[in-house]
Amino acid sequence: MKQDIHPKYYEKAKVSCVCGASITLGATKPNLNVEICSECHPFYTGKEKIIDTAGRVEKFKARKTEAGKKEPRKKSEKKAARKEKQAAKK
Repeated sequence: MKQDIHPKYYEKAKVSCVCGASITLGATKPNLNVEICSECHPFYTGKEKIIDTAGRVEKFKARKTEAGKKEPRKKSEKKAARKEKQAAKK
């Protein structure tokens, strides 16, 4: 094994969180600062909030069922509509 290629290992490195919690563990840096830890993360504290996305799934399903109820247009109708749009642009 090569000598002097590994970083120095600190067995009692201090990890400080923004919430004020501090943990001592082993790391390659003597002091670490983190934004979130197991003391303040919503998943671990049980204060997890489930955000309702304004019923997006229901809206999507409603659109799809409405689209399924309509009769599909024939190719000739699609071509006529396309020609009308092109004529309106000119």
